Amino acid sequence: MTATPSQPDTPTGGRTPCGVTVRRGSALRDALTLALLPLPLLLAAVPAAFAGGGTKRWFGGRGESQRADAQAAKDAAAAAFYELDTAQRDLRISVETIGAVDPSPAARRAQEEFVALGQRIDDVSHFYIEAVDAHDLDRDDLEASVASQARTQLTRAKDDLVRVRQELDRFQRGLAPLLDQAETQLARLAPAVERARQALLAASQALDTAREAGLRADDLAARLAALGPELTKLNQGAGQHGVQETLHRADQVLRDAEAIRAEAERLPERAAEIDRRLVSLRTRAQALTTRASQVEPVLSELRRRFSAACWQDLQPVPQQAAESVQQAEAKLREARTAREAQRWPDATALLSTVRSLLNSTDEAVSAAGDRLRRLNEVAEDPQQEVERTRFAIRDAQRLAMAGRHTPDPRHAGPLDASVARLDRALAGLEGRHPDYWHFLTETEAVRTTVAEVVSHIREERGAG
Repeated sequence: MTATPSQPDTPTGGRTPCGVTVRRGSALRDALTLALLPLPLLLAAVPAAFAGGGTKRWFGGRGESQRADAQAAKDAAAAAFYELDTAQRDLRISVETIGAVDPSPAARRAQEEFVALGQRIDDVSHFYIEAVDAHDLDRDDLEASVASQARTQLTRAKDDLVRVRQELDRFQRGLAPLLDQAETQLARLAPAVERARQALLAASQALDTAREAGLRADDLAARLAALGPELTKLNQGAGQHGVQETLHRADQVLRDAEAIRAEAERLPERAAEIDRRLVSLRTRAQALTTRASQVEPVLSELRRRFSAACWQDLQPVPQQAAESVQQAEAKLREARTAREAQRWPDATALLSTVRSLLNSTDEAVSAAGDRLRRLNEVAEDPQQEVERTRFAIRDAQRLAMAGRHTPDPRHAGPLDASVARLDRALAGLEGRHPDYWHFLTETEAVRTTVAEVVSHIREERGAG
């Protein structure tokens, strides 16, 4: 504040001899003291006079060195703490990755070791934080001994942090194989889930195409709808269901969806194939009806020319053929109804039944004509059948003696019995009414026995 002329000059305020207004108290005394000091002392005192009130305690020499050393130890410990914290965070991600993917004992041990290592990290970190909090290195009145103590504690904290960081590095190196395997599994995860989704989409599109062609495909639609919950779980991700389970689910959904798509794409062809089989089997049934009507004349000739033993087993053929054809035609009508209702599995099964009925009927009808043909041939020249059988026996005997002076009894016995059996069959043709059918079945049985002996000989020699 500026003094007015009416103010008296007092010890606490007033004008200087130069007419400058001065403040009361210590500021005036300080100024007067400076004015009375010799010049060298005045220059030394000037910085203190402009300190703005109060003074700062300054260290010199060893004190400042101790503060600097303590600060350097603090900075080094802070750097070690930061590096350890960063390494621990990075490693935690790796361990969690392994835990999410790998359920093996090795992975569980790695997680347990990481927990124990984390406890040691917490211990050294706690010591570091306590050392930092215990010492304020920026204090004006910091003692040299306190700075030295701070440097010692912070250096120890830094050493502990570095030591545990080295343990962390060693653990990380040992974790590399497990981490590589886990990352490989994770690398499979996203593509596997995407393939499953695309397969479901393709199956849905194939069903739409089939419906546009007039094919309902209700069973395929139901199978596709059943995969909906699985898709929901895939969308929820491995975080909720685990990597291994998600991979397995993606593979299963992929297979099921691809099967649905393939069947949906084949539906038009399947329908056309069933239509063709319906026509073909109906034509075949009609043809068998005609052929079955021709069996009776064949049987009549067999009864007239040969003994009863040659044709008795064929007597039921005409009736059985007629019944089988009727059954086949009834199944064909059921198959047509199933096809119109688009019950494809039922239609396919019924057509298979029709085919089996017609095959057995065809064999029975053909057997009558084949019996007559073979009986005619053997009645005209039985020696041809005998020679055919004797040739098979001699060929087997040569094979049995190859590289041997005497035959193996296991081979010689059946071959000798076959010769005797053939002779008996030939002798059975003598008389007024020879059983040519018995003769033919006996020669065929002999050839079958000989073929079995030959097969055994070759198997033994191949093994030797």
